[in-house]
Amino acid sequence: MRQVPFTREQIEAITHDYPTPFHIYDEAAIRGHARRFQKAFAWMPGFKNYFAVKALPNPHVMAILHEEGMGFDCSSGAELELASRLGVRGEEIMFTSNDTPAYEYAKAVDLGAVVNLDDLSHVDYLAANVGMPELICMRYNPGPLKGGNVIIGNPEEAKYGFTRDQLFEGYRTAREHGARRFGLHTMVASNELNADYFVETAQILFDLVVELQRELGIRIEFVNLGGGIGIPYRPDQAAVDYQRVSDGIRDAYERTIRPAGLDPLRIVMENGRVITGPYGYLVSRVLHKKDTYKQYVGLDGNMAHLMRPGMYGAYHHITVLGKETLPATATYDVTGSLCENNDKFAIDRSLPEIEIGDLVVIHDTGAHGHSMGFNYNGKTRSAELLLRPDGSVRLIRRAETVEDLFRTIVWEGVPSAVPDVS
Repeated sequence: MRQVPFTREQIEAITHDYPTPFHIYDEAAIRGHARRFQKAFAWMPGFKNYFAVKALPNPHVMAILHEEGMGFDCSSGAELELASRLGVRGEEIMFTSNDTPAYEYAKAVDLGAVVNLDDLSHVDYLAANVGMPELICMRYNPGPLKGGNVIIGNPEEAKYGFTRDQLFEGYRTAREHGARRFGLHTMVASNELNADYFVETAQILFDLVVELQRELGIRIEFVNLGGGIGIPYRPDQAAVDYQRVSDGIRDAYERTIRPAGLDPLRIVMENGRVITGPYGYLVSRVLHKKDTYKQYVGLDGNMAHLMRPGMYGAYHHITVLGKETLPATATYDVTGSLCENNDKFAIDRSLPEIEIGDLVVIHDTGAHGHSMGFNYNGKTRSAELLLRPDGSVRLIRRAETVEDLFRTIVWEGVPSAVPDVS
């Protein structure tokens, strides 16, 4: 049975100050997992996980992870700004972006971040518009050498990265523009649960490191194995065995890097989902029940608060607070209120008998949950709360209001516009 770190009574008390829906994150669990994760890969030279900010771009959570020794993988100017406002600079930031405007490259270079280029044409673009930094990284797309999955797509069809031939040309050109330090990166799957997948990825990059040194005389300073370590969203799935991944990468390192005289080679990762995903929960209250061709449970939350089920058909486990031990004798579609039929958190889900007013907890929303929110139908995004180790709760992002949605509208010139008098 999937557990939650709070009771119905605790959540009811929280709702007096913070009405549902809201996302709530378990700080103690996040810290504990961050330490276990980093310990599993501690043998790697200079190992650091660059937390993928896009997974949970809240500075309170980012500060926790930075305290636990993680850097930040940023993919936009706004994410760079978040890291900057936390006082993080230099090579603790990896800037991995695509279709990138010059001003975002400039911001990354100004912060001293590691710039990870996505395309061969971006080498000249960066040099011409910003200047080539001393340290540059490039994202490799292995094409048919690796399979993908539904989230990121097959590598040959994905918009990301250099081909193998482009990669060699890219390093040569970057060196001509003044680069003197080099990194290598790939990211070819998301939410992958097969431990061997990550070992295979490491072997591909290690082989490339050797070839680049042999053919171009370029010494790769670090490899970024990407992220993509998945989480067991379904109760019958098993978490990735970090030790198996670590041992496999170590064997590949000993077979490939050390004999080539390229030891030490720094190894880093950029996981986001597995770091915070299992430790976040969307809490919502049942507003309505509907019985037509199917039985529906309507929540006060909707797809604007958690896009993944509607976007990917992704599974998220659901707990009905106070009914954890009751048998799942009913079958429901669990829905929100958007004018879209894919606004469903679950389809034909077996659950205990649900009543209006019940509190529903949707699991594993600590990554790509709140951050993928939107405002279609004028829906406002929810609050984010932090459950502290002492059991207290801190508001770390307030809920949006309708006035927040209207704030960017230029009302001047709208016929018969009535000013807000509330």
